Amino acid sequence: MAYTGLIKCAILVLALVARANAIHIYLDWDVTLDSTIKPVSMDQPVITINGKFPGPLINATTNDFVHVNVFNNMDEPLLFTWNGIQQRLNSWQDGVSGTNCPILPGTNWTYVFQTKDQIGSFFYFPSINFHKAAGGFGAIRVINRKVIAVPFPAPEAEFDLLIGDWSYDSYKTIRSQMDTSETAYYTFPDIMLMNGKGPLDNQMSKDHESFDVTQGKTYRLRISNVGNAVSFNFRIQNHQMVLVETEGSYTNQISLDSLDVHVGQSYSVLVTANQDEADYYMVASPKLLNTSDFSSLVGVGVLHYSNSVSTVGGPLPEGPDPFDVDFSMNQARSIRWNLTAGAARPNPQGSFNVSNVTLSQTFVLESTVAQIHNLPRYVVNNVSYDTVTTPLKLADYFVNGSGVYQLDSFPVKSVNPDAGYGVFVVTGIHKGWIEIVFKNNLAAMDSWHLDGYGFFVVGFGIGDWTTESRSTYNLYDPVVRSTVQVYPGAWTAVYAFLDNPGMWNLRSQLLKHWYLGQELYVRVFDADPDPAKERPPPDNLLLCGIFSDSPPAPAPGPWTGEW
Repeated sequence: MAYTGLIKCAILVLALVARANAIHIYLDWDVTLDSTIKPVSMDQPVITINGKFPGPLINATTNDFVHVNVFNNMDEPLLFTWNGIQQRLNSWQDGVSGTNCPILPGTNWTYVFQTKDQIGSFFYFPSINFHKAAGGFGAIRVINRKVIAVPFPAPEAEFDLLIGDWSYDSYKTIRSQMDTSETAYYTFPDIMLMNGKGPLDNQMSKDHESFDVTQGKTYRLRISNVGNAVSFNFRIQNHQMVLVETEGSYTNQISLDSLDVHVGQSYSVLVTANQDEADYYMVASPKLLNTSDFSSLVGVGVLHYSNSVSTVGGPLPEGPDPFDVDFSMNQARSIRWNLTAGAARPNPQGSFNVSNVTLSQTFVLESTVAQIHNLPRYVVNNVSYDTVTTPLKLADYFVNGSGVYQLDSFPVKSVNPDAGYGVFVVTGIHKGWIEIVFKNNLAAMDSWHLDGYGFFVVGFGIGDWTTESRSTYNLYDPVVRSTVQVYPGAWTAVYAFLDNPGMWNLRSQLLKHWYLGQELYVRVFDADPDPAKERPPPDNLLLCGIFSDSPPAPAPGPWTGEW
């Protein structure tokens, strides 16, 4: 007992020291719809933050507390989510429909979250009402504490590069047409933006992105796919890139001529300006699309040497065949975890691994499309998520979900015989290892994301997944990230250790898929009150749905004790 007490005291001391070294970052965001920004030469509303598109950088350090006071000056309810920030013990701040009431027009609300035990490259975006198609996204950097060594020399400078597909139509127009199969399944975006700017020399572009570099110096590019539908291959003319980080994990450092980045993913690469004094193309070309038919979906920017004596010209640098799935999947398999580097903590990343774990659960989630009540929908195991007006987290806390959702009512290892709507909430076993297999029955690339966690990407495969597929898993050094691609007609397998209690969104990152039902929630609950496992609701908790008038007393549940 005395030994156990000493361990608890040591843990408490370490936690207090970490908290003392953290700082509080205060941000005020004025969020508006702006029709004058015009990233392309079209009249359309763009979501800006403090007049900026993309929005301002959130620059934090491990364990910092970030306060974001959001003033919603739009004409619709609004939420922001923090893609890849794990919200340790605090799904109250996750900013999706299942965790938060929306910020109503003309009001403000403050998020307060901690970058607890994280480093890396991430981004934020608006999560409801199809708003992501109108912008509102921005970069998040979480840098190491000074006591933690970074596994590469400090670069001369860092650049955030937010690349994503964009449509010429207003997001409201597209949203209003989502009940037609043509829009829901078949229409494509129109153009590729780099940091909100169109491709170089495209007639629709008002400007193009350009980074200034000094010959001989090395730079870190934090690249995120903030788009809604299209994976891309990124490359820089005549320059190799060294991959060093993805979504909070340091990777084994590999040299690449090009890098596939799928919707919702983030990477860090090092680029050395080691070529002749000139300008060079930066290119992001779409995957699984013929670029001769979709030339505007080729994003083009410039890497400009400060002593350049010539501008860019000639053909763009060629990338891999956009239909070569083998190339892309082999590259994905080559992205491995750096087992010896420290990240948020001094101990090596590899001290926590999956080489000999016992699985507590397996989910096999099949994604496809279906007509439900004559409307086009995306489904998971033939269930299309039905977004309710009461956030699941509120219902869980106040009434144990009663009247809002029924836990474990839908299958996680089989497919319902008939497609239908449902409030899809499943149990995740606290401190259990879960295996999630994503099966993509569509002809398009997909991306899946899990809030609250980083998962170990253990396997990719073509065709059907079976238990024998586990023999192909990489259990030695799988990379840890929060968004993973699933190739058409293929599967991807991940492991996650469910040590973060809360209500967590598991979704497709493709906006149409997500908006039309390709999501579910994983409820991770720990009833043990010693020590307290989850933060209580914030003092500024918004109420809505069945709790619009006044909240009941909390049900016995997610949090008992003090934080």
